[in-house]
Amino acid sequence: MLNIPPAGGLDFLALGAMVNRIDPGRIPFRKATQCAIHVSGGEFNCAANLSDCFKMNTGIATAMVDYPLGELIQERVRAMGVTPFYKMYKHNGVNGPNMATVYSDQGCGVRAPVVFYNRANEAAAQLKKGDINWKSIFAGGCRWFHSGGIFAALSSTTPDVIIEGMKAAKKAGAIVSFDLNYRAKLWQISGGLDTCQATLRKIVKLCDVLVGNEEDLQMGLGIKGQNVEKVGKLDPSAFFGMMKGVAKELPNVKAVATTLREVHTTNRHSWSSVLWMGGETFQAPQAELDVLDRVGGGDGFASGLIYGLLSGKSPEEALRLGWAHGALLTTFPGDTTMASLSQVEDFAAGGSARIQR
Repeated sequence: MLNIPPAGGLDFLALGAMVNRIDPGRIPFRKATQCAIHVSGGEFNCAANLSDCFKMNTGIATAMVDYPLGELIQERVRAMGVTPFYKMYKHNGVNGPNMATVYSDQGCGVRAPVVFYNRANEAAAQLKKGDINWKSIFAGGCRWFHSGGIFAALSSTTPDVIIEGMKAAKKAGAIVSFDLNYRAKLWQISGGLDTCQATLRKIVKLCDVLVGNEEDLQMGLGIKGQNVEKVGKLDPSAFFGMMKGVAKELPNVKAVATTLREVHTTNRHSWSSVLWMGGETFQAPQAELDVLDRVGGGDGFASGLIYGLLSGKSPEEALRLGWAHGALLTTFPGDTTMASLSQVEDFAAGGSARIQR
């Protein structure tokens, strides 16, 4: 089981890159006339969710650029109640360094969502060992530290920042988690698959908890999957079949969790989630989701799971909280939560969408 500190100056600290996500809704970009802006980042999303919905004391360590797009992100960090720890960069007025931009239209029905990026001269990719004052951040203690594979893929220096942060977090007594988030396009320009696996292996040796599916484990870590025939996308046998390999090759990892999702149309998904912890396996129920915006659902799952574990819930209860919060998050626009704790708890307990009067 996880030996989680009962208290600390921070319940949760995330390390990762932050982005502005530009969203024209259901209109494709080639026809868009207006867009919404969602502040995002896989690691920040977890910190924001844990603060806003679950009322935990959270922080984000990241790069920040001193220009209007950075100020927009800083405003959203404050609004979500997350304590910032920034390495500040000056913008030269022409080409950066920049806060990254993600472009995504939501799609609709049989038309799939579309996501593309501009991460050129991204400030977060310039972060290197020694840029973040971990001693100061962890001075009051920390219960949980989290980072992810997208940040690891941004440059040759960001993995060292993750490892430095993880070592400092462990010294402070924190549980360490990592979302593998394998992205072939990012690793293709960051050294390829061999570099990816060598890098993530080095990071994961410091982790207690992993978030990732079979592809993340196979491609990101090179762990061989067993010959398990899946009945469908929500069949957990292939995932659970890999846990013997995880236990053998990564004995430090005490828990692995992921979502299970079968996409029928852009706006109709079947949804579940699974957890392997201490040699035991757990699966959440299956829900049929009417999806407004799927981006951030996985981070919503991780947030609810981490909240449950930090709150002393059983593995099964923590899994159901993650499953419920991830499901609810897909009903809101944007990447971060608009749910209340009571909504999450009600759905986790089997609640319905009947009107509340």
